[in-house]
Amino acid sequence: MAGRKKFDIATALDAAMIQFWRAGYADTSVDDLSRATGLNRSSIYSSLGDKDTLFLRCLERYTTRYGGKYDTALSCAADRPLAAVRAFFDITLERIADPGLPDGCLVAQTVMATPALSASVAARAREAIGFQYTRLRAALKAGRLHDEAADSFATHLAAVNQSLAVMSRAGTSAEQLRAIVDVTLDALAQALGASCVPSPSPARSPGRTGTSSRQ
Repeated sequence: MAGRKKFDIATALDAAMIQFWRAGYADTSVDDLSRATGLNRSSIYSSLGDKDTLFLRCLERYTTRYGGKYDTALSCAADRPLAAVRAFFDITLERIADPGLPDGCLVAQTVMATPALSASVAARAREAIGFQYTRLRAALKAGRLHDEAADSFATHLAAVNQSLAVMSRAGTSAEQLRAIVDVTLDALAQALGASCVPSPSPARSPGRTGTSSRQ
């Protein structure tokens, strides 16, 4: 329509996502979103939805963007499980180190704000946290960890990954965050090494202890 100002939906969603990410859901008003996106309130409601709807769209955008990167990082887990998990953590550390992005993790911040959220937003945030455990467990299983170890390490790795985001907002240095990852990877390396140790050979019967020329 002549005279109507056009705008790019993707650009507006990215701006809204950064606003929610920086300030959190509860502390972001529609006026804040208007300033961030450059859209007036009526344009936000008509094109992007109400606050809950817009936040869910932003959360979906965030989880799709970083979920895709995590999946790519873990894609080599069957052959190189330790390298895959290292690459997984690198995605988080690189995001934290990016000066153009807010500190922390939009998903982690949202889960911590659950009392202030609507039921639909809180449920979607919990689901996003669960996806991280699911993808890590699948990668560890592909890397030949048995079920119990894969379950335990997936839970632990997901918790460490979320703690990195929280600690970054508290001012923890990049070197300290990397040290946390290194300790976690050392523990995983030991578990992966143990899972690859062959079972002991059956004990030889007496009288067969000598060395045979056929061995």
